[in-house]
Amino acid sequence: MQVTVLGGGSWGTTVAALAAANTPTLLWARDPDVAAEVDEQHTNGRYLETRPLPTSLRATADIAEAASSADVLVVGVPSHAVRATLSLLTPHVRPWVPVLSLVKGLEPETRLRATQVIGECLPGHPVGLLAGPNLAREILDGLAAAAVVATPDDAVACALQPLFAADRFRVYRNDDLLGSELGGVLKNVIAIASGMADGLNVGDNTRAMVITRGLREITRLGEAMGAYASTFAGLTGLGDLMATCMSKLSRNRRVGEEVARGRTIEEIVAGMTQVAEGVRSARAVMELAREHEVEMPIAAEVDAVINEGRSAQEAYRGLRRRAAEHEHAAG
Repeated sequence: MQVTVLGGGSWGTTVAALAAANTPTLLWARDPDVAAEVDEQHTNGRYLETRPLPTSLRATADIAEAASSADVLVVGVPSHAVRATLSLLTPHVRPWVPVLSLVKGLEPETRLRATQVIGECLPGHPVGLLAGPNLAREILDGLAAAAVVATPDDAVACALQPLFAADRFRVYRNDDLLGSELGGVLKNVIAIASGMADGLNVGDNTRAMVITRGLREITRLGEAMGAYASTFAGLTGLGDLMATCMSKLSRNRRVGEEVARGRTIEEIVAGMTQVAEGVRSARAVMELAREHEVEMPIAAEVDAVINEGRSAQEAYRGLRRRAAEHEHAAG
């Protein structure tokens, strides 16, 4: 079974490396230099430094070649590029090929999740998600991790599980695609708030409060949209939230930390080689919250910092002004 992974960033390359250990795998990278390095030198120095990749992993910059050979298609490009990328390969992908998303963001203009965009671009294809608390460099370094294949069709999930599993990378199944996908989107916004806590040196107690109350916000919005509350206590919810909020490797956490130290969003984003999805998703998340009448005070402060010029100090003062209610309420 041929797996094709779209996206030569750190996570797309890592997922391709996992798959290459189990089945023939082709990585598509937009940059021909990245594709050539992966294909010939078996490294991706731009995103993964000198970490070795499987010699069986092939790479190309030709999207027609990548699409036409796929028995399973994995989409690992940034959220804002999903539709444009899929439009290039639509004429070349065969019918009924399953499509897995790695994307943890919303399409900015439509507020659609990546799997919804995929469904519009590739109607008739089974669509799912591969997600979890997964930091690419740790996985390539051989540290143990786990992820979830989320799709409404359990037979499809069972077929896809072994393609990405490894001795130290366990792959579970979940039929709550909506909840699994929302967890990955929403945790990026909370991770920016967690990073601001680090940058402001407000202490671990405050950061723990932000993470747990942030999880409550995520769960409330997810339930309002039709997801299962239990999903947000799992790998794609709490697990992904913890990894993104706590790791020094987290791009979204780093954005919050740098904002708290006085840098502007524009300066921070300009200095990053990969997308911090929380920056792009914050406004769309707040629009979803208003649409579903869900209070998300932490996400609202992050949105104000990113899109309205509020400082990290002002954001944390705003959170302190809220009166505490029942723990399971908003706020």
